[in-house]
Amino acid sequence: MAVRTGAERLAGEPGLVDDGRLGLITNFTGVLPDLRPTSVALLEAGLPLTALFGPEHGLRGTAQAGESEAEGVDPDTGLPVFDTYLRHGRGLDDLFSGVDVLLFDIQDIGTRFYTYVWTMYDCLKAAERLGKPFVVLDRPNPLGGVQVEGPALQPGFESFVGRAPIPLRHGLTVGELARQLGEATVITMDGWTRDSWGTGMTWVPPSPNMPTLDTALVYPGTGLFEGTNLSEGRGTTRPFETIGAPFVDARFVPALRECELPGVVFRRTWFEPVFSKYAGQAVPGVQVHVVDRAAYQPVRTALVMLRVLNELYPSDFGLLPSLDKLWGSDSLRKAFEAGEDPVALLPSTTLDWARPDALLYEGTAK
Repeated sequence: MAVRTGAERLAGEPGLVDDGRLGLITNFTGVLPDLRPTSVALLEAGLPLTALFGPEHGLRGTAQAGESEAEGVDPDTGLPVFDTYLRHGRGLDDLFSGVDVLLFDIQDIGTRFYTYVWTMYDCLKAAERLGKPFVVLDRPNPLGGVQVEGPALQPGFESFVGRAPIPLRHGLTVGELARQLGEATVITMDGWTRDSWGTGMTWVPPSPNMPTLDTALVYPGTGLFEGTNLSEGRGTTRPFETIGAPFVDARFVPALRECELPGVVFRRTWFEPVFSKYAGQAVPGVQVHVVDRAAYQPVRTALVMLRVLNELYPSDFGLLPSLDKLWGSDSLRKAFEAGEDPVALLPSTTLDWARPDALLYEGTAK
């Protein structure tokens, strides 16, 4: 059965939302199966859409990480476009004064430090303060809804890569997260179950450095390399699948292979980033090849990679302050400082971390 997203359902059944001026928080991933923007489809369905609100990377996705696009007018709909990325917290309240109902339709990738869910969280909290309905047009978690991995965010480490205590690989859809984190109405999907894989639709890269579904699969683990002095592959055609630094030599890949990690093989490679860390340099490193996505554990794999790097290159390997925010606490950094195995930090996380009333879909691991 094909997946029918919340956006597609609303376009076919406009009565699913309350009357009033609608504001849509969306970007280029908010599309129907024919790849029409959700904004266009909702207007064609007669819904009173009055404004669009974009996240990090902007409505069209031209901005790099940590950036957004200029505000203006959307050429497809003629609607005003406002930026939410630079208006965290209460700065959003005035932004939403001209709408009666807020809709959210953005594709997430199932990882805590991917910022779209925190755009949703900030906008949800603004809607709660303003007494406005918040409606999520649900989309698949492309990593499925069964496997959960990594620790929950700890108090004191909140940031825009983690505002609330959820695991690194959380296993929920955006609609389920909204129910977990606040007061939201969810227009659910048809045809998606917890054991689904991918989106069930044409893959639209959800950000400039997330080109493929393979990238999304490794990201819960290799995204942690942003908090180290190794390149996480930004500025290459395989970000987050390609990891390296000038000090990495021929010992790294054999050492990784000896660890016999499930579902993954490692290949020695060289790459030259066109931007970000080591831009313009030929960098030796490794490419992560997932060969069994069901067996593969992205967070565990990344922690083993980090441990091996620290063992092989103790005088070169380094951690950056951003690691604490990505991990959600200082426990990973402290484990390295104490010479402890970081893999021991992994909790035995299951979907039980979420409230039962937040879960909207059936299905079990195959």
